[in-house]
Amino acid sequence: MWVDIPRDLYDPKLGHRLYNDYLDQLEYADSMGFDGLGVNEHHQNAYGLMPSPNIMAAALTRRTRNANLVVLGNSIALYNPPIRVAEEFAMLDVISGGRLIAGFPVGTSMDTNFCYGEVPATIREKYYEAHDLILKAWKAKDVFSFNGKYTKLRYVNLWPKPLQQPHPPIWIPGGGSVETYDFCADNDYQYSFLSYFGYIAGKKVSDGYWEVMAKKGKELNPYSLGFAQVVAVSETDEQAEKDYAPHMDYFYNRCLHVYNGFADAPGYRTVKTIKAGVLGQVWRSGRAPTRGTQVEGLPRSGLRDRGVAEDGARASA
Repeated sequence: MWVDIPRDLYDPKLGHRLYNDYLDQLEYADSMGFDGLGVNEHHQNAYGLMPSPNIMAAALTRRTRNANLVVLGNSIALYNPPIRVAEEFAMLDVISGGRLIAGFPVGTSMDTNFCYGEVPATIREKYYEAHDLILKAWKAKDVFSFNGKYTKLRYVNLWPKPLQQPHPPIWIPGGGSVETYDFCADNDYQYSFLSYFGYIAGKKVSDGYWEVMAKKGKELNPYSLGFAQVVAVSETDEQAEKDYAPHMDYFYNRCLHVYNGFADAPGYRTVKTIKAGVLGQVWRSGRAPTRGTQVEGLPRSGLRDRGVAEDGARASA
C-alpha cells in the first residue's frame, strides 16, 4: 500500500467526495465538543491521503471554532528550507486564534527515504537541525542568520509570528524509536506514541518513556504522553461488528501492510532502537494479530479488549 502502489487504483472523482466527507466529519467533531482534530503527513500511499496536512488544517481553521488543530505533523527533515514549516504553522496558529498543536515527526522510512529520497543515516541529524531552526525562528526577536550543515540562510525574519508565545505546543509522534524519549524529555514536549498494535504491546514503549522521564527528574505528568488506540462504539455488540468489522479488516490487513524492503531502510532505525527490540508500526507479513489491537463495546456497558479475527469478519474476545 506504499511507495510503488499502482497509480491507476486512485479515482480522483471518488477522492473529491472522500476529502470533503473527511472534512465534514472533522467539522462535526468540533461542533460536538471534541478537544482536537488530527491531520498528518504521508506520501505515495493508500493508507493516508494527506501529503500536506497544512492544507487540511487550513481548511479547518475557518470552519471550526473550538477544537485544537493537531497537526501530527510536518516531517520537518523533508522541507528545504524547513523555515517553511515555521511560517505555515505560524499562519495556522494566527488564523485559528491560537488553536494549533505543532507536530514534528521524523517520518516513516517509506515517506522519508523512498518517496522523498532522504539518506537514512542522516535523516535524524537533519531533523534536529530543522527543529532548532524552526524554534529559533519562532522565538527570536530580531533578524538572524542560520549556518547549519543542511540549511544556510542569510536572513531569517519570520512573518507572521505565532499567536501562542513563545510557540505553539509541540507534540512529537513516534513509533517507538528510543531516541525520541530523550528528545521529548529534554525539551518538555509531549510524546505521541502512534501504534496500532494495541495497548499490551504499547505498554513496553510507554514504560520505556516513563523510565527516561524518571531518570531525568521530569514530572511524570500523564498529559506528557499520548497513545493511539482504536476504539469502536455502537448501540450493541452486534451493531458494532456490522458497522466496523469490514473496515477494521481492510485497515489492518491491507493498509498496514508494507513491503519489507520499504519498512526500514538500512540506517533509518538506530542501533540503540534495534537493541531495544522496537520495530516499525506496520505488518510486514501474514495477517494482523488476533488479540489486543482494538477496543469495542457499548457506550454505557464498558469497553472490552478485542482483536482482529483471522477471517476479518468477527472480532475475537
